[in-house]
Amino acid sequence: KAILRLKAAILKAAGTNATVLIQGESGTGKELIAQAVHDNSPRHTGPFVAINCGAIPESLMESELFGYESGAFSGASQDGKPGLFELAHHGTIFLDEIGEISCPLQAKLLRVLQEREIRRIGSTAVIPVDVRVIAATNIDIKRRIDQGNFRNDLLYRLNTFEVQIPPLREHPEDILPLAQRFLRQLSEEMGQEGPKLTSEAVALLQKYDWPGNVRELRNVCERL
Repeated sequence: KAILRLKAAILKAAGTNATVLIQGESGTGKELIAQAVHDNSPRHTGPFVAINCGAIPESLMESELFGYESGAFSGASQDGKPGLFELAHHGTIFLDEIGEISCPLQAKLLRVLQEREIRRIGSTAVIPVDVRVIAATNIDIKRRIDQGNFRNDLLYRLNTFEVQIPPLREHPEDILPLAQRFLRQLSEEMGQEGPKLTSEAVALLQKYDWPGNVRELRNVCERL
């Protein structure tokens, strides 16, 4: 039932052009949900561009998102470079781990969401962008706001439509079918017959708390 409610929320979000904020613990499949929103939206024929905001150094983040002009900084390409917002034109950009970006960059992102235009580093020209933004986080954004590390106005702009992904421990009835699917897939990839789960093994899987959620379950299946 938890996943059926999640699927209903995905379809409702997909039917709009609203900015979406996906919240869920690590390993719950936030990018999978973002891709599903895009694939079921009128933008499904456009690009889906994903970026993990927590995996890119702060010094490179602005150029990755907004691009730069020739000679904008030391080491910049002579031809310049379009940013991910430009590459996502007429499609969707997925900003994973949005809570990790700095406050100065948050201000620039807020302007893009409001004005629907970007300015490359080293340029005075603005470039209109037709992009749907989906953001995701596994941290408590409101706590980050209380700590002064996240802008309140950016949160209000991002969570026009909020999608909550339940942790695996809240829908244990899905553990067995997920495990069986992963074992089939991994067995095919490895070219060998997968293990059969005994009733004792199933009981152990369903009793465990799964702090790493679906990602951890898949890793356990791969180890088996």
